Amino acid sequence: MEQIRKLRPAGLVNSPVFSHVAIVPPGATTIYVGGQNAVDGTGQLIGAGDAATQATKALGNAKLALAAASAGFQDVVQWNVLLVEGTDVISVYGAIGEQLAATEPPLVSAAFVAKLGVPGALVEISAVAAVLPD
Repeated sequence: MEQIRKLRPAGLVNSPVFSHVAIVPPGATTIYVGGQNAVDGTGQLIGAGDAATQATKALGNAKLALAAASAGFQDVVQWNVLLVEGTDVISVYGAIGEQLAATEPPLVSAAFVAKLGVPGALVEISAVAAVLPD
């Protein structure tokens, strides 16, 4: 059976938190998780002003979204992280980095933005996952 491969080629930085290339074979189901903020089930922001708390909640929300599609963190091919300008990226990755680390970690893209759609949100996390057929 084919596998989803995540590569960290020689000559590029080697990190336990992200890979540089993902190869998804034909037949895999692709799952897209839209941007998740640090909101609860009623839409209330959790962790106002605290980027680490918000990152943890946003990642937890992404986990719930993946589970709804019968997927988990092990199936994520790429994480996309948006941070409001001025947000402490070290505290964000310190809060969620351990959950992202893996033998073959997913790709990670991060960007600073002026603001997010949820008032007061400092972090937004989306993902692309792939699941091979049984």
